[in-house]
Amino acid sequence: MSEEMPEEKPDLISVPKSGLKPDEKPEDKPVENSSRISIDDFAKVQMRVGQVLEAEKIEGSRKLLKLRVDIGNEVRQVVAGISEAYAPEDLLNKKVILVANLKPAKLMGVESNGMIVAASDGDRPVLATFNEDVPNGSPLR
Repeated sequence: MSEEMPEEKPDLISVPKSGLKPDEKPEDKPVENSSRISIDDFAKVQMRVGQVLEAEKIEGSRKLLKLRVDIGNEVRQVVAGISEAYAPEDLLNKKVILVANLKPAKLMGVESNGMIVAASDGDRPVLATFNEDVPNGSPLR
């Protein structure tokens, strides 16, 4: 008869109650199924390539910029909370992603007709842009 060797168990990693590993940030955690949307829901969001034609600070605000963005078939006025990360002159001619089918909103008394897409790096916004030249108005899918 042969002796049975006890099964080796892998080292277990302690996971805090938050469900995150010790070196993991909350934004690294996978998206839970309950917050996922269908492809049909995603298709409702109309994103277009836009080129910033004008940018200026909004008086009385430290975060908001008023932009005029060419999205191919029209030029949109958009208010974006990116002033602490971007100087208006640095945005000129930059290609950005604009959510085009949002209802208009007023921010600090200025109407915004869309939303510029940006990532959050802590408190700092980082614009989603392109490495290659893409025609204004091109849809994102």
